[in-house]
Amino acid sequence: MINSQHSSWLVVGYNEVKRYKEKYKFRDKLNDEKDFPKIKKIPKNLEKKWGKGKFVLPSPLEVNALMKKVPKGKLTTINELRKKLAQKHKTTTACPIVTGIFAWITAFAAEEDARDGKKRITPYWRTLKSDGRINEKYPGGLPLQKRILTNEGYRIFSKGKNYFVEDFTTKLTKL
Repeated sequence: MINSQHSSWLVVGYNEVKRYKEKYKFRDKLNDEKDFPKIKKIPKNLEKKWGKGKFVLPSPLEVNALMKKVPKGKLTTINELRKKLAQKHKTTTACPIVTGIFAWITAFAAEEDARDGKKRITPYWRTLKSDGRINEKYPGGLPLQKRILTNEGYRIFSKGKNYFVEDFTTKLTKL
């Protein structure tokens, strides 16, 4: 059975489909700067949450570079990435949505690198959500993240449907 999402591919040739797939590789998305980083004024409606001043929309490569710095035995969070990006750009904060999306792109680009045989990839599994939760949207979902983190010596516990790294705050690295 053909997935309805891909049924439009039936009307195009193989080469067009191949070009389409190649065009949207995560590694390409990671390297596509799209005029990032961008500095913007924090809108009034976000000042309570983010503070006053400016925020940065980082580039995908900036997020990747920070995630690459996390050594074995250490962790970081999306909020730690945001703090470092804000310091770098001398802004009040970094956009949590864009930072999260670029962390996700970094994770999938790293998996593409691993599939291509690269030995040293960005250790995306060491970047947790801000409360220490494992990111279920990274490649392999929760099962893979739990296995990798457990193999690196971290203790994982569940709370409802979510999984967390125990005492993650004591294992945060200085970016």
